[in-house]
Amino acid sequence: MSAPTSLTSPSSLSTVVPALRAAGCVFAEEEAELLLSAARTPDELDIMVDRRVAGHPLEHVLGWAEFRGLRVAVDAGVFVPRRRTEFLAEQAIALARPGAVVVDLCCGSGAVGAALLAALGTVELHAADIDPAAVRCARRNLGGDGRVYEGDLYAPLPARLRGRVDVIVANAPYVPTASIDLLPPEARDHEPRVALDGGADGLDLQRRVTAGALAWLAPDGRLLVETSERQAPRTVGTFARGGLLPRVVTCDDLDATVVIGTRRG
Repeated sequence: MSAPTSLTSPSSLSTVVPALRAAGCVFAEEEAELLLSAARTPDELDIMVDRRVAGHPLEHVLGWAEFRGLRVAVDAGVFVPRRRTEFLAEQAIALARPGAVVVDLCCGSGAVGAALLAALGTVELHAADIDPAAVRCARRNLGGDGRVYEGDLYAPLPARLRGRVDVIVANAPYVPTASIDLLPPEARDHEPRVALDGGADGLDLQRRVTAGALAWLAPDGRLLVETSERQAPRTVGTFARGGLLPRVVTCDDLDATVVIGTRRG
């Protein structure tokens, strides 16, 4: 009797790669290797390939996304952390000191919070999201090192944090409602609309986050939000009207824009 074929054998790759390429996967070879390494049986591999060919995000098929070198659990139906958001995490890491009180709003899978904990270790991390599926993911990713709350923005946070938060980080949705249909099908069809839709101009959630920030920030505390280059001037205006001193930082490599607002005094 011949030995069973390994899932990572060349013959398996030669089957999976053409299927992914035919479905329009640009990085078919890399995706095939990830699927082959994740599947435990040939039947499981078939199911995973079928899901990917049907347009499900690779991260949902694998059950995880890579974020700043971490494997972050991402369940089906949960917003997939983007590479550009690594820049938001890096800015928060640069501003938060060990022992700082950090709040991650619209936390999704908890990727930004997990990155902060990995880099700084001893921050007091609180995270919140309105989506129950995202909250379940974030609790798994943060473990016992961060508190995760289900609710709308600041509403579920403990009152004892008012005036004590050193850094608020928010990857609030900023896609204008009219642009949702222009998103890639992976996002449009498989991620929750609440994690994408930022209202008519894309800034509804940013305005609400900014409006509540002063009540929660400590003196000289900072609010950081991810936005787009095109929207950044309006985000800056929102921060200034909300009593924050704003500045814009960008990363061309990741096509990332972050607005940082400091509470004055």
